[in-house]
Amino acid sequence: MRVPFLDLKIQYDSIRSEIAEAVTRVLDSTQYILGPEVTRFEDDFAREHDAAHCIATNNGTSALHLALWALGIKKGDEVILPVNTFIATAEAVLLAGATPIFVDHDEYYGIDPEDVERRITRRTRAILPVHLYGQPAQMDAIAAIASRHGLLIVEDAAQAHLASLHGKSVGNWGAATCFSFYPGKNLGAYGEGGAVITNDVDLATRMRRLRDHGSEHKYTHVVAGHNYRLEALQGAILSTKLPHLRKWTDQRRANAECYNSLVKALPQVSVPRVREHAKHVYHLYVIQANDRDALKRYLEEKEIGVGLHYPTPLHMQPCFASLGYKEGAFPRAEKAAKRILSLPMYPELSEEQIEFVSKSIETFYQ
Repeated sequence: MRVPFLDLKIQYDSIRSEIAEAVTRVLDSTQYILGPEVTRFEDDFAREHDAAHCIATNNGTSALHLALWALGIKKGDEVILPVNTFIATAEAVLLAGATPIFVDHDEYYGIDPEDVERRITRRTRAILPVHLYGQPAQMDAIAAIASRHGLLIVEDAAQAHLASLHGKSVGNWGAATCFSFYPGKNLGAYGEGGAVITNDVDLATRMRRLRDHGSEHKYTHVVAGHNYRLEALQGAILSTKLPHLRKWTDQRRANAECYNSLVKALPQVSVPRVREHAKHVYHLYVIQANDRDALKRYLEEKEIGVGLHYPTPLHMQPCFASLGYKEGAFPRAEKAAKRILSLPMYPELSEEQIEFVSKSIETFYQ
């Protein structure tokens, strides 16, 4: 049995007619950048996350940079972020001119609050927690630290659409929260896309201005901005998919429970732990496994798609060598990077496929 790591076509087939109608509507309008389709999506997406404002962007990296930029993060500032994340989180800090300060993760792969507190200096301006794999970081502790030290919080929720902690949606713990709509995300565009949500009307105004060349009105540029605008086609597609997102999220959680019931008994494997009072949305289903590389090869030979998210912590990436971190600086992240393995996860994954993947893992260890 072939089990792809991700199957975007099966989802597209289920909403094909809805997508065709949305695309035709945009083509007929001939308004291809921003416009009513993007505004509609912004309003609906903000409402889904109990937020007041949404500013759609051309991708998730732009969303992160836009938020930091609009908040005044600049050269000489430090921003604390987890070392185990996709490089875009740290790139956004560099784009703002600031210095990324890495910290280790806790047992749930979220940013470690104790390590955050240890690394705060007089130059620290913000904390950038990442809701990795779809699970909220320890935001209550992070919010308390930020409050004590007068720091900003920008959430990276690129993998955590609709996730929540203590019943509070991501997007409501800090100044701004950034999302990606890369095609493989829980809510994915058919191309690139991103967004920032906030409850601060002044911040929303600054971000809208910076997103569109610093303009408030055509050819009137209040500041020098950038072109981070979302295309109308992607706005229409995302609006079409958004009403399905809660159902798709429930399916992901059901698939995770199925994996848990089948894999948990294997002593060589650790299944994902869920933080108390958290709603994990399982963008990725990540196990830790003994002899990970051999298991990965074995599963791939059986036509089971797997992934590594992420095999090299950021402090060991060549592009961050100038920051001066050495191997051993972040023991949890370094240890996990050698053991983590992402199994197939998407809403349409069948129980039969999950059983096949789980049985194949069991057979490997036998």
